[in-house]
Amino acid sequence: MAEQPIITGTPSLLRAINARAILELIRSTGPVSRAQVARGSGLSKPTVSLGLTALLMAGLVREVGRSSGGVGRGSVLYELNPVVGWVAGIDIGRHWVRAELADITGTVVARRDQAARVRSARLLVSQVGAIAHELAAEAGIDWDRVTHTTVGSPGVLDPASGRISLAPNLVGWERQGLAEALKRELGERINVENDVNLAAMGEQWRGLGQGVRNFGFLWISTGVGLGLVLNGELFRGGSGAAGEVGYLPLGADPRGPGARRRGAFEDAVAADGVVNIALELGMGRPLTAKKVFTAARKGDLLAARVVEEIGRRIALGVAAVAAVLDLDLVILGGGIGANNAMLLDPIGRELRALSPLRPRLAISALGDDAVLCGAVATALSAAQERLFDPARMLDRQDQAV
Repeated sequence: MAEQPIITGTPSLLRAINARAILELIRSTGPVSRAQVARGSGLSKPTVSLGLTALLMAGLVREVGRSSGGVGRGSVLYELNPVVGWVAGIDIGRHWVRAELADITGTVVARRDQAARVRSARLLVSQVGAIAHELAAEAGIDWDRVTHTTVGSPGVLDPASGRISLAPNLVGWERQGLAEALKRELGERINVENDVNLAAMGEQWRGLGQGVRNFGFLWISTGVGLGLVLNGELFRGGSGAAGEVGYLPLGADPRGPGARRRGAFEDAVAADGVVNIALELGMGRPLTAKKVFTAARKGDLLAARVVEEIGRRIALGVAAVAAVLDLDLVILGGGIGANNAMLLDPIGRELRALSPLRPRLAISALGDDAVLCGAVATALSAAQERLFDPARMLDRQDQAV
């Protein structure tokens, strides 16, 4: 890690720290007047005036009209300058690559959804780079103006080696050098985060996790994972593998060939598990998990038995997690987890039979966009920390003088 410059408590630094406090209030509150900033920050009106002047000169805030409803012209209102920075969120999955470009306020200005080119890691990385540059072109900016990019990926990234592990559903994704390949396409200001962790962050930002201190996001699709927010913070564990519940020895033989590669719980409840149960019960081919759930909605009795069994198996995993973490809420997402009307009842029934520890169950409010939403939120946090750092604000003030 590069050494951070030591900044002494000079008057310039104090002004920068005050400006940061003003900026944070404007960011979180929206258009506000000088008087409102003074009341909200506890700073004196002269200090607020100096801070706002510096922020205006640095281009971090802008005037956005006047307040209304009172006598006279009203007070000048200030808001965060949306184009002072840009962020990108990218969700790489087995079937789709989804990407968004947003300004520094989180307003999305461009989006792409493409079928993933999963024949090789090289093709997929190249596709991600092409999509990113298309987004920037659509927004009318050069890609190098993007302050930060967050990439959501299956598996766990080792920051030391740049290698992703526990991602068997993407061909070649666990090979050495993937992080470097992504940086060649997207630049150095990126981070790669587990996709289900990002889904949890998306729910915390704009979904059902808002205001919930302890919750889990259980993703069930072609794979299985659990994103954990504990005491209001994303929990990754010692090596970044917290929430890899697909490897719980539940629901299937943990020594079976599929379970050894992907995990017993994933083998039991993910898309292939749905198909296997359906075949065992006598449903005819060709089968996919989507077809099974569609048939269940139409009243097919065999398909309904499959859904009941999948719900029972999911409840085993929820009960195991609840006994360890005592979560307030478990949010279900992913292509299978989103089948709420059919799964919530069997999961709830089995959970009541298994354990007195029963977190509230809910279906993701964000659907397929949960990972992408979390990627944008994470990129925003990193970009704002970079742009609004007091040391950088000092530089901006010096340049503006």
